[in-house]
Amino acid sequence: MENNLLQRITLNPEICHGKPCIRGLRYPVEFILELLSSGMTIDDILEDYDDLEAADILAALAFATRLTQVKSIHRVVQ
Repeated sequence: MENNLLQRITLNPEICHGKPCIRGLRYPVEFILELLSSGMTIDDILEDYDDLEAADILAALAFATRLTQVKSIHRVVQ
């Protein structure tokens, strides 16, 4: 199921400067994550943005999860 969700995330240099977006729409993944982190629920987002679907929100979360799955993080000292 996660792979199906991740197919909703598109990368196109012509849309939002190539940021990962939802289904080629001008909704960057980071925007969806900002809405969620501000306290909006999935239902709130869907009510405000009628061209989005619940699976789009879940896709943004799945994409963010993949980005954070690293083996380790090393501090860069400057």
